[in-house]
Amino acid sequence: MAVTREQVMAALRTVQDPEIFKDIVTLNMVKDVRVDGGRVDVTVELTTPACPLKEVIERDVQAAVARIGAGQVNVHITANTRGPAGPRKDVLPQVKNVVAVGAGKGGVGKSTIAVNLAVGLNRCGAKVGLMDGDIYGPSMPTMLGIRGQTPNVRGAKIIPHFVHGIHAITIGSLVEQEKPLIWRGPMAHGAFKQLLLDNTEWPELDYLIVDLPPGTGDVPLTLCQLLPLTGAVVVATPQQVALDDAIRAVRMFQLLGAPVLGIVENMSYFVGPDGGEHDIFGRGGAEQAAQRLGVPYLGAVPMFTELRVNSDAGTPEKNFQANPKLAAALNAVVGNLAGEVSKRNMRPVGPELNVV
Repeated sequence: MAVTREQVMAALRTVQDPEIFKDIVTLNMVKDVRVDGGRVDVTVELTTPACPLKEVIERDVQAAVARIGAGQVNVHITANTRGPAGPRKDVLPQVKNVVAVGAGKGGVGKSTIAVNLAVGLNRCGAKVGLMDGDIYGPSMPTMLGIRGQTPNVRGAKIIPHFVHGIHAITIGSLVEQEKPLIWRGPMAHGAFKQLLLDNTEWPELDYLIVDLPPGTGDVPLTLCQLLPLTGAVVVATPQQVALDDAIRAVRMFQLLGAPVLGIVENMSYFVGPDGGEHDIFGRGGAEQAAQRLGVPYLGAVPMFTELRVNSDAGTPEKNFQANPKLAAALNAVVGNLAGEVSKRNMRPVGPELNVV
């Protein structure tokens, strides 16, 4: 049955983005509609290549257009990562989204999550940068497999390492290995600013993941003052003593006006050799904390031996390849983060609520 372009557009207005809850025409996601008798071709542009509900949108478009009588419906999916709407500081105009990864205390796997978020987003097709902002204890040289490698320099600018598909910079590449980094507050502020803005030549990026030092000190404050953060991710382990500090980190970002994109529960449980699951630190505490705080829960990452081995070996891409359960857990967190970034960027611009 022949249909018209107007009928197709009307049908597409009934298709909602399942995360943003607006129709895809209003969201300007429909980029092309071609009608040839009973055949309809629709091009839909997602707000991120890591969209976790890509298949849902494709299925809903096909069903909506088929209902008006189209004999053949072809849906073509593209992606264009969006940055925050409205005016913004132009200190890093080539970077669409800056996402901070923080934690209330050390030892919860914040850097592990930051690395795997960056690699996972890149595996979905995004252009990703990673900054090791943990200037007291940089772990990226080991986790990225770049120990002993110094970055290239162009003029007065440092060119980030290009490794595992991402552009990465760490102060660990600029100082002697095993040398302790002893910083007072102003020194830490200056070193962080120089590495992030002044001395690094970042390329065009969809996401810049910034791994912060643990706690609620100078560096998170500096980041929130320097950049228009798309948002922050807080990493916690399930036990109460870690959650108490994670809650403080959430409150810190809220007080600084930085949107909290969600909480990740790392070391959620241990998977034994027999496949059995053991709740060493308890399980679900981070999800309960997220519900109580009214912030998104991005998912849980279990304790897998492969995750530790690949981090020590500097081969994070293997976390997405060998163990399907580990890959599924990481991909879920990556997809949920990408979804929260897209939702945040679709909202009207306004000040964040300061919570005390």
